[in-house]
Amino acid sequence: MIKTSIRAIILITGILILLGGIIVFTASSTISAEKFDSLYFLFRSHLVKIVMSVMAMSFFAILVPYQKLKKYSKYMLIGVALLLFFTFAFMPSVKGAARWINLGFMQLQPSEIAKLFLIIHLAHFIERKGEKIRDFKNGFGLALIWVFSITALIFLQPNFSSAIIIGFTSFAILFIANAKKTHVFGTIATIAIPLVTVMMFVQHTRDRLIGFIKSFLEGGDPNLQVYQAKVALGSGGWLGRGVGHSRQSDLFLPESYGDFIFSILGEQIGFAGVVIILFLYLVLFLCGIYIAKRTTDKFGQLLAFGISFNIIITAFINAAVVTGSVPTTGITLPFISYGGTSIVMFAISIGILINIGKQASSTDEMKLAQY
Repeated sequence: MIKTSIRAIILITGILILLGGIIVFTASSTISAEKFDSLYFLFRSHLVKIVMSVMAMSFFAILVPYQKLKKYSKYMLIGVALLLFFTFAFMPSVKGAARWINLGFMQLQPSEIAKLFLIIHLAHFIERKGEKIRDFKNGFGLALIWVFSITALIFLQPNFSSAIIIGFTSFAILFIANAKKTHVFGTIATIAIPLVTVMMFVQHTRDRLIGFIKSFLEGGDPNLQVYQAKVALGSGGWLGRGVGHSRQSDLFLPESYGDFIFSILGEQIGFAGVVIILFLYLVLFLCGIYIAKRTTDKFGQLLAFGISFNIIITAFINAAVVTGSVPTTGITLPFISYGGTSIVMFAISIGILINIGKQASSTDEMKLAQY
């Protein structure tokens, strides 16, 4: 059964990456021709990221035993914290936020790296603390130092959506790890009001929140981008216009090949198609949870859960943003959206998950051989 889960994870990831490549090409060709005088400019860039992702996924699935990550987890997290500070302090602001480091061949987004590194270190920290995680002073509170340090650095960029996903995933891991419910939910309740207050001081975030609230109170859509996304989704109908027959990607919908690619999916493959895509994310999550349950060590269990949870929560938040169900954020659709750091880090996450599953399967086979 574990081997079946691994095969399903590989198959689903492959389908999503392949579909992403096709949709990115169809959604980016017009803007590529407009800005770069080539239909294939953005697609070629995305294709390079796909190759990097497949190589990275294979490397971590085959050559890096996941237990080795424990040894370096603290240094990895400290390193990415320094990278986050460097990005905030020295990188130029783009669209009101300093989130990227220009490497020439790609834009590195440290917050995407921080998501995985925090999951790895948190899993190791909880395993090491054991039952002390139920004690606030000697366990839970110390874990919060790591969580709040990383999320605070991402907040400063500002990148509220990524910080919230990281925080939410971290609390989910702590909850699963048997931390006290009063500690988990009490902390969330305590930080909720200060969090929203800070967000209201940033103009583009304040505008998005106010626009979202008005859309519920007065009707309409939070902003033009969501309106155009809904037009794309609605025009796709049940079965879609067909791959390559998008109208909204012809400069009507901003970020049509990035954060809002879900709407182009709906336009091209229809309601039935996007439901299948969301179902694939759900199956991917369930396979990850099954692997977590069959893993014998605490670190592997929490790591598999954290990776699986991070993927599905990101996918469903992206879909919720496009449909106007939550305020607009800059969250990518895993494996499908155009991007560099995001698709590579999600691929590495899948590689680690496969490695966990392989070792759990080997352990099961050894146990069966003893009987």
